[in-house]
Amino acid sequence: MMTEDRLRALYGAVSPRAAVKVLDRLDSHCRAFVGGSPFMVLGTSDGTTLDVSPKGDPAGFVQIEDDRHLLIPDRPGNNRLDGLLNILRHPQVALIFLIPSVDETLRVNGHATIHDDADLCARCALRGRVPKTVLRVRIDEAYLHCGKAPMRAGLWAPDSWPSDRPVATLNEILRDQVGIAPEDLSQQAVEAGYRRTLY
Repeated sequence: MMTEDRLRALYGAVSPRAAVKVLDRLDSHCRAFVGGSPFMVLGTSDGTTLDVSPKGDPAGFVQIEDDRHLLIPDRPGNNRLDGLLNILRHPQVALIFLIPSVDETLRVNGHATIHDDADLCARCALRGRVPKTVLRVRIDEAYLHCGKAPMRAGLWAPDSWPSDRPVATLNEILRDQVGIAPEDLSQQAVEAGYRRTLY
């Protein structure tokens, strides 16, 4: 059976730099990273199960309220509300910010609350579209994560990307998984649907 002692014996001690890099607030470098990020991943839990949700908008869509708080607008989606319902039950969240071409990522752990205050939502409007709710995340931990995983994945290396789409279209997948799909299964039809609902 695996134990913490066994893990430490396998992996060794944490490096001194990694042990001290965790901040309890945003410094100027973290602020620059949040401001330059057009994509982040939000991890939530209801205390039993976990959910991870991608969030994206123009760079800087996550607003810095102050050095301990972030504001994240909730854009239109499928209305499952998995993450929001999780936060009502268990407010701890984890965020990872990515910037295209930058191998390092910014990790933030904290506690979130959901707000529908009109003024706060209006601050996060994009192209005239006001979000229904905004998450306010109180930062407990913030730290830069090394770039080895994106580098190994070739995430920002175009010569490592597949020349053709390596998986079925969304419409084909939904047809096969649940029997629901429009008549046109092509990727062009999927992209046309995205264009109709984006803002």
